Amino acid sequence: MAELATIARPYAEALFRAAPKGEAAGWAEQVAALGAVAADPVLRQFADSPKVAAQQVFDLVAGVTKQTLVPGVQNLLRAMIENGRLSALPEVAAQFHALVNASSGVSDAIVYSAFPIEPAALADLVATLEKRFGRRLSATVQLEPELIGGVRVVVGDEVLDTSVKARLEHMKVALTA
Repeated sequence: MAELATIARPYAEALFRAAPKGEAAGWAEQVAALGAVAADPVLRQFADSPKVAAQQVFDLVAGVTKQTLVPGVQNLLRAMIENGRLSALPEVAAQFHALVNASSGVSDAIVYSAFPIEPAALADLVATLEKRFGRRLSATVQLEPELIGGVRVVVGDEVLDTSVKARLEHMKVALTA
């Protein structure tokens, strides 16, 4: 069986080409919602049943998202259901999101923090990180209490770890060397 990334790429690229300028981000939200729904194993089992019509699967998936899907996203969902590729929808969402980010010059940043970060502090942190990484960032914060303090930032394959945990590990290595 082909890798999901290989299966998903043509769908994501076609959807990206079909999305009108300036609306791709909105489409990305809808596709992400569909991807989250399609990731459910119970739904996929339902969709794979030969007793269930494609329209029933479409209605269920579209209904669970509780969003009015734009025609382009509806067409994507129909095509993926009819081609038996619903399991690739989460990967399509990820690749489409990456295409939208690349076209707008934005990278996703995950900020791991031991404590919640206030919006003003997050804005300051993002501004500093944008200078450090040399590009615009779209940051999301995830709590990770084991960091003790500080933050660990992941942007693509780059990691900036200023956490207390990382500093303690560096000290441990230095002292035991």
